[in-house]
Amino acid sequence: MPKMKTKRGAAKRFRVTGAGKFKHARKGKRHCLSNKSRDRKRKLLGMKLVHPSDEERVHRMMPYARA
Repeated sequence: MPKMKTKRGAAKRFRVTGAGKFKHARKGKRHCLSNKSRDRKRKLLGMKLVHPSDEERVHRMMPYARA
């Protein structure tokens, strides 16, 4: 059976933690930043874990991400 391919768009958007969970950057920090408050932009920093109901969907897009 051939190897499964990773969805390259998903590989660029998600990273795997040491525990095998997926994390992603928050939305809303790309443009129109002058309209957003300083507090709001600060809360958009960092990564966030993927919701448990979406983990299986992300894992299907990245089949070799978890060991």
